[in-house]
Amino acid sequence: MKKTIVSALTAALVVGAASTTFAASNPFSDVPAGHWAYDAVAQLAQDGVIDGYGDNTFQGDKNITRYEMAQMVAKAMAKTNNGANANAADKAALDKLAAEFHDELNNLGVRVANLEKNADQVKWNGTAEYTVARPHQDHQSGAADKAGNVNNVLFRLEPSAEINNNWHVNARLDANSNLATDTGADGKVDLKRVWAQGNYGAFTGKFGKFAPIDDDSIFDTQFSGAELSYNKGAWNVVAAAGRNNNSEDNATDVADYQYYGVGYTMGKLTAGADFHELQSKSLSDYFDGWSAYKKSGTTDQADIWLLKGSYTFDQNNALQGFYAENHDADAYEKAASVEYDYKGADRKNAGTWGAWLAYRHLGENAAAFSTFDAVDAGWKAWEIGANYAPFKNVVAQARYAKGKTLAGDTDVDKIWGRVNFFF
Repeated sequence: MKKTIVSALTAALVVGAASTTFAASNPFSDVPAGHWAYDAVAQLAQDGVIDGYGDNTFQGDKNITRYEMAQMVAKAMAKTNNGANANAADKAALDKLAAEFHDELNNLGVRVANLEKNADQVKWNGTAEYTVARPHQDHQSGAADKAGNVNNVLFRLEPSAEINNNWHVNARLDANSNLATDTGADGKVDLKRVWAQGNYGAFTGKFGKFAPIDDDSIFDTQFSGAELSYNKGAWNVVAAAGRNNNSEDNATDVADYQYYGVGYTMGKLTAGADFHELQSKSLSDYFDGWSAYKKSGTTDQADIWLLKGSYTFDQNNALQGFYAENHDADAYEKAASVEYDYKGADRKNAGTWGAWLAYRHLGENAAAFSTFDAVDAGWKAWEIGANYAPFKNVVAQARYAKGKTLAGDTDVDKIWGRVNFFF
């Protein structure tokens, strides 16, 4: 892995850990350095959030009690609520102390019911994943498509920061390394997504760069813009407007992008209808250079509609599928998938597993950004797969696909595998 990737990841981890690694001299002479709250108390005192008992001690040689600590925390909470200048790290430390002394604070009449939710204002999640794939084979010529070979490791960080009771900021940072050449795809950490999300009752607003609807089927890409959704009872409605760049290395492969969707859930059945609209100077370049977008010439617009649904028979068996069509394209304009799922690996529960069987027909002008790893865009193929959690927060999965290309009706197949380590 290149030094630039290592450096950037190290910096990101330092930022995430900084709020818990500060150490300062303890101004309260009778608080032992081994106490779990030592760093928090010392930092809050240094920043002027905690005042002590006036003589910078806990009453001389007297050992601190939980009740006395709660008194200090209560005073600090009142101080910050009255406008005292406390930074984010101070507030986080204070919230953790208040969560620890919850019962004592309640006895003092200080209500802290929401402290656990707010204790960590910045949370870090992520995954390290290793992916391998065997090239699909042209059985008519015996040639291997080396471009399909995958031997890649990815490190992903997904921080989430609480702004207030309604707003959060979320992001995704990815670093890839090709193990065959020991190089990163771009030689750096990429900021794949960053957006602010506000929740107001049944309404949710997103602003920034995030995943659009249908990212689990035909639009696994990044959307830059604004989205508004409404969720009430069995119904959900979403609308968004913005842009999409299909190639981060080519600023010309950009399209204006709008999407709309409506969904309904009734017991075990879910159903939805979505519409994606894109405008670009050259969609043949935008869609990865596919030349057969329009038989009679080029077009600068794509209108893709999609119907989807799923039915859960019981806790072990489910069926899901979709049908999509781009009515502005004359070739490879249809995409569809039907999948039967049995159980499924739960990363929190070691020993859980699942399997699935699917048939996918992925016309590349409808499945514009397909998310199916074993079946490529431009294929019609059967897929069988399984996943398993050997340990908590570790999931392994494997897929095998076999079918034909839509152009030329050539036999193809692919073996694909991945191991994820979640944190």
